[in-house]
Amino acid sequence: MPVSLLWAVDVYGQIYRLSTAGQQWEHCRDAQMEFKRVSAAQQCCWGIACDNNIYLNVHASDLPIRYQEETYENQRWNPVDGFSERLLPSDRWQWSDVTGLQHQPLDSFRLPSNSWEWEGDWYIDENFEGEPTEKGGWTYAMDFPAYYTKDKKWNSCVRRRRWLRYRRYKAMDTWAKIPSQQTTLPDPFSDISCGGWEISEEPRGQMSLWAVSLQGKVWFREGIYHQNPEGSTWEEVPLPGEVVQISCGPGDLVWAVLWEGELIVREGIGRGFPKGTSWAVVASPSPAAGAIHVAVGINVVWAVTKDNKVWFRRGVNSHNPCGSGWISMVGEMIMIDVGLNDQVWGISCEDRAVYFRQGVTSSELSGKTWKLISVPRDGDRSHSSASAISVQSAGCFFSGEVHAQSAVSRTSDQPSEPPKPRIPKVTSDSFISELVSDREPAKTSRQVGSAAPALLEEETVLGEGEVKVPCAGIALSPGDSHDPQWSNVDLEEAQAQQAQTGAGQDSADTCSLSSVATYTLAMEDTYGTDEHPVWAWVSGGGCSVDSHSQLNWFNSLVQSVQSMSLSVTPAQTAAWRRQIFEQLSERTKREMDNFRHYEQAIEQSVWVKKGTMQWWRDWKPHKWMDVHFALEQFSGPEGNKDGILFIYYNFYEEKKYLHAFINEVTILVPVLNDSKHTFAIYTPERTKQRWPIRLAAATEQEMHDWLALLSVSCCDSRGIHGPPSKQAIWSVTCKGDIFVSEPSPSLEAVPYPTPCDQMFWRQIGGHLRIVECNSIGIVWGIGYDHTAWVYTGGYGGGFFQGLSGSTDNICTQTDVKSVYIYENQRWNPVTGYTSRGLPTDRYMWSDASGLYDCTKTNTKPPSPQWTWVSDWAVDYSVSGGTDREGWQYAADFPASYHGYKTMKDFVRRRRWARKCKLTTTGPWQEIPPIPLSDVTILPCEAQSSVDVVPLWAISNKGDVLCRLGVTSLTPAGSSWLHVGTDQPFKSISIGAASQVWAIAKDGSAFYRGSVSSQSPAGDCWYHIPSPAKQKLKQVSVGRTSVYTVDENGNLWYRQGVTPSYPQGSSWEHISNNVRKVSVGPLDQVWVIADKVQGSHSLSCGTVCHRLGVQPLEPKGQSWDYGIGGGWDHITVRGNSMEPPRICLSSLLDPSCPAPHSPLTVRNTEVNGSAVLC
Repeated sequence: MPVSLLWAVDVYGQIYRLSTAGQQWEHCRDAQMEFKRVSAAQQCCWGIACDNNIYLNVHASDLPIRYQEETYENQRWNPVDGFSERLLPSDRWQWSDVTGLQHQPLDSFRLPSNSWEWEGDWYIDENFEGEPTEKGGWTYAMDFPAYYTKDKKWNSCVRRRRWLRYRRYKAMDTWAKIPSQQTTLPDPFSDISCGGWEISEEPRGQMSLWAVSLQGKVWFREGIYHQNPEGSTWEEVPLPGEVVQISCGPGDLVWAVLWEGELIVREGIGRGFPKGTSWAVVASPSPAAGAIHVAVGINVVWAVTKDNKVWFRRGVNSHNPCGSGWISMVGEMIMIDVGLNDQVWGISCEDRAVYFRQGVTSSELSGKTWKLISVPRDGDRSHSSASAISVQSAGCFFSGEVHAQSAVSRTSDQPSEPPKPRIPKVTSDSFISELVSDREPAKTSRQVGSAAPALLEEETVLGEGEVKVPCAGIALSPGDSHDPQWSNVDLEEAQAQQAQTGAGQDSADTCSLSSVATYTLAMEDTYGTDEHPVWAWVSGGGCSVDSHSQLNWFNSLVQSVQSMSLSVTPAQTAAWRRQIFEQLSERTKREMDNFRHYEQAIEQSVWVKKGTMQWWRDWKPHKWMDVHFALEQFSGPEGNKDGILFIYYNFYEEKKYLHAFINEVTILVPVLNDSKHTFAIYTPERTKQRWPIRLAAATEQEMHDWLALLSVSCCDSRGIHGPPSKQAIWSVTCKGDIFVSEPSPSLEAVPYPTPCDQMFWRQIGGHLRIVECNSIGIVWGIGYDHTAWVYTGGYGGGFFQGLSGSTDNICTQTDVKSVYIYENQRWNPVTGYTSRGLPTDRYMWSDASGLYDCTKTNTKPPSPQWTWVSDWAVDYSVSGGTDREGWQYAADFPASYHGYKTMKDFVRRRRWARKCKLTTTGPWQEIPPIPLSDVTILPCEAQSSVDVVPLWAISNKGDVLCRLGVTSLTPAGSSWLHVGTDQPFKSISIGAASQVWAIAKDGSAFYRGSVSSQSPAGDCWYHIPSPAKQKLKQVSVGRTSVYTVDENGNLWYRQGVTPSYPQGSSWEHISNNVRKVSVGPLDQVWVIADKVQGSHSLSCGTVCHRLGVQPLEPKGQSWDYGIGGGWDHITVRGNSMEPPRICLSSLLDPSCPAPHSPLTVRNTEVNGSAVLC
C-alpha cells in the first residue's frame, strides 16, 4: 500500500500527522495558529483554525498543480484590410472564450489568490488536433461558429487562434487561507468535512467540501478539483433544522447531526449533482441520548451519542444511504472518523488517546477490537511541560459534564502554594456537546443509558488486545470548594455577548454558540513528560490501511529496538558475517572430508507424483475429460534432472496416454477463470499449433501445487535457478502474470536465429500490466491501478510460496482493476429507447463485443484470486464521451459511438464498471505516490559505465516525468522531475544517446531536444507529424531505430533518423495487426501481434520476433512467431547480448550442413484459439 497520513489535533491546537510507515507523530510546524479540527484526503487536508477561517494544506508532490488559462483571438476577412480585428456587429468578441460568448482579453486574467503564480507569459498554441499549424497558429472557417481547419481555403472568411498561459499553485505543504468571496458569509464555520472524490473521475481530482456554520447552516464548496484545489464559491444548502456536525465519505454518503440529536442523510448525490437533492431524517440510536457525532465512509456509518456510546449503522450502501438499523459497539468515544477502505479511528472518552479499529474488512465492516495507537510525538521531551493538565481535567473540554480530579490529587499533602495556572487552547467545539448534552445534575450518563430501548448489542467479550474504555469522572456539586471558574477565550463574539447578558447571569448559561469554555487549573500536574498526549480530533480520510498493511503504530518496543540497532556499526556487522562464514566453512570441511572416498549409494533415482485432473481433449467435439495425471522425474549420476508428463485417458473404453518431456516444455501458464482452475502446458510443437495441453485442477491450491512442482522440474532440467539475469526478456499476459526468458546468444543471429517458439519462459511472482527493463538490471513495472513497482532482485512469490523462491526481497503486492459490462438499448417509435432489441441484436447486457451475455448478477471477478471492492456504477470515462446519464449513441450495433443524440441514432449503450482487488506476493517494491501509465528506461550496453540511468514516465493523467537518482544500486531512484507539456501524453520511450520520443493523447508524436546527463529533462518538445490519417498510441526507441504503433494496429518505422537529425524524415509502414512493439538496445524488434493464424483459429496476443534486422536492414524482413496467445506486453530492452558471428566459409562450403532455417517452418505455422483472452 502507498504511504499515507493520519492527521490529528491535540487540545493545544497543534496539528500532527502519522505516516502508515512511521512510528511517531510528526508536528506540522508550518501552522501559524491553533486549529480546531481537520478533514483529510489523500492529496490534501482542510482545517478550521481558531480564527474560524478555513485553511488548506496541499501535499507536496513531484507533479505540480498547473492550470491552463486560454483565450481566443478572432478575426474576420474584408476586401480592404484582409484579415483584421474589424468584426461585424453580430460577431463574437475580438478576444473571447471558445464559445465566443464571454469577453476575455489578455489583461483580464487575474490570479485567484496569493497561493498561485504565473509560469510565464502568454504564447500562441501552434498545435491543432495533433497536427502543427502554419506559423501564427491560425485556424480558418467559413463563419463563426463553424468547423475550423488549419488550412486556409478560398471561402475562409474568419479565423482564430488560441493563446495559452499557465499558472502554478505554489502553496504546497503549507497551510494557506482560503480566500473569502466577495459577499461575506453570515457567520464563521465550526465544522468541515471533505470527500466525494469517488463520485466522478472527471474533472480530475474532483472533491466535495461541506462546512457547518456557527448558526447551524450547511455550506458546499463549488469547483474543487486538481487544477483548482481551493475551489471557487460557497453555496448554502437548505436544511430541515440546525446542524452541529457533518461528515462526507469518499463516495456519495453525507450524514449530519441536528441540534436535537437526530441525524439527516443527503440523498440524490451523483455525478451531475454532487450537492444532492434532498435530506432524509434518521432517528438517533438512543432516543434518550441524542447523537453528537457521525462519521461515514464508503459503505459504513458510525455515530457517537451524548453518553459517549459508539454505534454502527448496518445496511448502508449507495442504493440505501439511510441504512437499516443501529448496532451498539464496545467502547466509549468522544469522536470517530472513517477513512479509506472504511477503516475507523476514534478518540477515547477516558484517556483522550487515539484508537484504531482492527479487523475491518469488506466482509466485516464493523471490525473486531479497538487498539491503542501508542507512538510518541516528535520532540515530546522538549515541550512536554506544556502538558500541564490531567486526563480527567481535560475531559471537561469535550463532554457535557464537568469532571473532578481524583481523590488522590485532592488530598495530596504537597505544598499548598498552587503552581501557576496554564490555560490550554481549546480546539474542538465543546459548545456543541455542551449544549446538546443533558444538563440535569442528578441525571448521569449511566441513567440515560439505562433508559434507552434495548437494541442489538455487540458481543462484549474482550479479546486479546481489545480495550474497553469507560467514561470515568465524578460530577462536581455546586457547593464544592474547588468549583472551577469559567472564562471565555479565543473568540471576539464572547466579549460582546457577555456584555449583553450582564454580569449577574450564571457563567455556565452565558456560554453561547460563539464561545468555548475552559477553567483555571490550580492543581498539580499528574502526568509526567513521558505520558501520552491529549487529543481533540483525528482524521483518517487520506489514510489508506487494509488488512494486509504492516503498521508500526502498536509496538511500544520498536523505538528501543531501533536505538539498540543504532549502536551496531556496518563494520561490526561485516566482521561478524565474515567470522560466521569462516566457522561454517571449517565445520563443513572437518565433517565432510572423511566421507569423500565413499561411493554413491544411489546412482539414479526415480520419483513419481500422481493425481486426477480434467483435460481439454484435442479432438472435436472439444470437452473436458477426467484423466489421471503423472509426473515421473529422474536424475542421473551427474546430478542432471529430467522428467516426463503422462496424461492417461479412455477413448472408446480403450486406455491411452499422452506424454510430454519436461525438457521440451517451454511455458506453464495459469488460465484462471470463474469456473475452473486451469493451466496450460506449451511445447514448441504445440506453440506452432496454438493448441496447448490444457488441464484443470479440482481446487485453486491443487493447481498452484502442480504449477510450482512443474516449474521447479522445468527449471531443474534446464539448469536455470535463481533470479533472472540482467539480459532477460520480460513479458506480461493479459491476465497480469509476469514471465521471463533467458535469451541465448544466437537469438538475434543472422541468418539463422534460434526460433522463438523454443524459448523457455518461467513465471515471476507479482501482478502487473507492463514491465520495462534495461541491461544493467533495472526493472520497473506498472499495475492495473497505475501503481509503480521496482524489481527487488528476488525470485519466486505468488503460488511458489518459498518452494523455489528467495526468502527475502519478496513483498506483498496489491492490484485493482475494473470489470466492464455494457447496457444496450434500441429505440422504437412508441416507447423510445428500451431494452427490447431486434432478434439479430446483441444481448441487452453484454461485454464490449456484444457476443456474451453479461449481467450485473452473473458477472464474476476475473478469477477466484480477485474480490469485489465496489458496487456497479456507470462509467463516464469512455472513449467518445457520454451524456449526463452515461449513454453513447450510434446508428446501429456495432458502430462508432458518440456522447450526444442525433436524428439518425437508433441504438445506445452505456458502460458499467465494478472494481475488484487482488493480493499476491512477488519481488516488487512499491514506488509511491504518483500513479503512472507508462515508463521507459535507457537501454544501456552490457558493459555500460553509466552511473545515473535516465528513466522517464507518464502519470495516469498524462504528465511527463523524469526520475532522478536511478542507479544499479538504487533502482527506485530518489525523486521526480516534472517536464512541462502543453497537452497530456500517453506513451514515452528513451533510446540510445538519450533520444526521447513521446506520443500525446491526441495521437501526435513529439521528440524531446537536448536531453543529456547535464540536462536530464531536455529543453523543448519538437512536434513530429503522424502518419497520414492515423493516430499513434505507442512508441519504442532503440539504438538507431524508432518504431510506433497506431490505434488501428499498424506498425510504423521512422526513416531518416541520424545523429545530426534525430527527428527523422518520414514514416514507413511495416506490418498490421500489431498491439505493442519493443525495440532493444541492438535495434532488435519484438511485437505482440493479433490475428496470427493457427491450426484451429486465430490467436490474439502472440509474441513475434522480427527476423533479418541488421545495421543495413533496420526494418528486417519477416516475422518469427513465438508464444501466444493471450500476451499483452513484452520488453527486450535488457537484451544487449551480441549475436555470434558466422564464418562465411562454412556457408559456402557445400560439405558443411546448413543450419536449419525457421523460415521454412513458418510457412506452415498456424495459430489457434487464444488461451488467455
